[in-house]
Amino acid sequence: MSSFLQGFVKAFELILHLDPVLFGIIFLSLKVSGLALLIATGLGLPLGAVLGLKRFPGRDLAISLTNTFMGLPPVVVGLFVYLLLSRRGPLGFLGLLYSPPAMIVAQTILAAPIVTALCHSAIVNVDPLIRQAARTLGATPRQETIAVIREARYGILSAVIAAFGRVMAEVGAILIVGGNIAGYTRVMTTTIALETDKGNFELALALGVILLSISFIVNAVLHAVQRRGSPRSA
Repeated sequence: MSSFLQGFVKAFELILHLDPVLFGIIFLSLKVSGLALLIATGLGLPLGAVLGLKRFPGRDLAISLTNTFMGLPPVVVGLFVYLLLSRRGPLGFLGLLYSPPAMIVAQTILAAPIVTALCHSAIVNVDPLIRQAARTLGATPRQETIAVIREARYGILSAVIAAFGRVMAEVGAILIVGGNIAGYTRVMTTTIALETDKGNFELALALGVILLSISFIVNAVLHAVQRRGSPRSA
């Protein structure tokens, strides 16, 4: 028990003393996950809007596939990206394997279906009267779409926050494509796994505390957004 408490004490010392190794890992984690989230949102929001607002052949299949891809196993995504970026793969000439861009690709693939599916859900749940009112007022299709998206903004923001939580907690895919190289591709989740195996519990606990804190903040923001968007809170 004393060694466990001692590990926590040393972990907080690393945090309070702004340990450069610790904060380098945190910065890289936020950078990789943040860029992946931006790309996933840029892809997922338009796709979710199309699925929610348009009617076209194969739409039901596309929705089913999107919902299925929300549960993609991270190791499968990591294997797919690895084969894609390996020397013998179709994109091997780019030399991206075992680099932050490869990690961003893997996290984008994991996050994009979440953003797409939850944005679609938020948009289809918008009151049909919003679209009817926009049409009655002479809105163009583009203006009508903007009005619906604006009405669904809380659900869309919830989708983005949920995707961010997924990529921040990811370890399997980025371990396969990033290689966990110190000072280059080592992020919080992979460092926790590595340092625990090595018996270096101080750094692992410090990163665990920070990762849990980020997770708490993300979920608190998500809860606040959902409450704000709830009709009962109006």
